Amino acid sequence: MEGNFKGLVQIYTGEGKGKTTAALGLALRAVGHGYQVYIIQFMKGKGGSGELKALKRLEPECQIEHFGAQGWVHKGENLGEHIREVRIAFRRAQEIITSGEWNIVILDEIFNALWFELIPESEVLELLNHKPLHVELVLTGRNASPAFIERADLVTEMVQRKHPFEQGIMARQGIEY
Repeated sequence: MEGNFKGLVQIYTGEGKGKTTAALGLALRAVGHGYQVYIIQFMKGKGGSGELKALKRLEPECQIEHFGAQGWVHKGENLGEHIREVRIAFRRAQEIITSGEWNIVILDEIFNALWFELIPESEVLELLNHKPLHVELVLTGRNASPAFIERADLVTEMVQRKHPFEQGIMARQGIEY
């Protein structure tokens, strides 16, 4: 990014749909301007989502890695594999952010990992202290804590007013996943 560019901390949170979509829209815009974007997805399982397939087309300017164990996480139950995956993802996030090689780093669903207590909040907050000044850091997921809201420069909360699921319409390929 520009020499005098100051990277901010952005948060997309809330119960509504669109947090990851907003972050990926920002990634698309940034790549269009020649910026380097790195996306780390937490708790996304092993499946091949549409965004993984599409973002591969933006390489090498945009890189994406996803981490997560199979199956649903149940708070406080059988968390071993989920914790291991989050730890691997977080170590990778630390490497990418502190390298200073990337203009924008997106930690997708990091707040879900925090809410499920798969990683201590203090470690993620500490990472913000080590962010190079020129790196824009974007964090997504439900339940962003007040500590993160306070630290962020931009916070957008997605609010669900109406959802097709309420009418019995299930998630559709290419739209919700």
